[in-house]
Amino acid sequence: MAIHLPVQLQRHTFTVSDYHRMLEAGILTEDDRVELICGEIIAMAPIGTRHATCANGLNEILGQVLRRRAVVSIQNPVVVGEGSEPQPDIAVTRLPRSRYANAHPTPADIFLLIEVADTTAVHDREMKVPLYGKAGVPETWLIDLATRRIEAYREPSANGYRSLRYAYPGDTLTPSSFPDVTLAVDEVLV
Repeated sequence: MAIHLPVQLQRHTFTVSDYHRMLEAGILTEDDRVELICGEIIAMAPIGTRHATCANGLNEILGQVLRRRAVVSIQNPVVVGEGSEPQPDIAVTRLPRSRYANAHPTPADIFLLIEVADTTAVHDREMKVPLYGKAGVPETWLIDLATRRIEAYREPSANGYRSLRYAYPGDTLTPSSFPDVTLAVDEVLV
């Protein structure tokens, strides 16, 4: 009797260029809720009402306090490596806005990325946050709506971020790139 061993399946990973060619060819469309993470096309979770309310509130708050100092972008792609084009909930990037007409922001353009998590905190914490740190994004916040806390990651390194601060209702947070801006955690959480 012959024993059949399972075939070792090989994964095919994609580059950002491959991903864009799939968009151009119509394999993926702009309406598909996917992002490229570490070479894999990952389906994004549906956006619930708390998530949307938090992201919209952050967009409004940051848009006001950083007016004419930075671009505040909501749920748009950033390129953080050859195989990663995630869509953070908020990206705070360098001016002028026109610099992104032909290319998405890269770590050199980014001041702060924010992920809002209602049901995806583990994925964001274990996959996306380390990815941002390894790419050299100076600061990332993970807003965990379930635990009602904000995790502020700073000091990017080849292994991710070296610094983590937790902020809770009653606390304030200051983006490292804008030391004159202070946000109340209570204003951010919903």
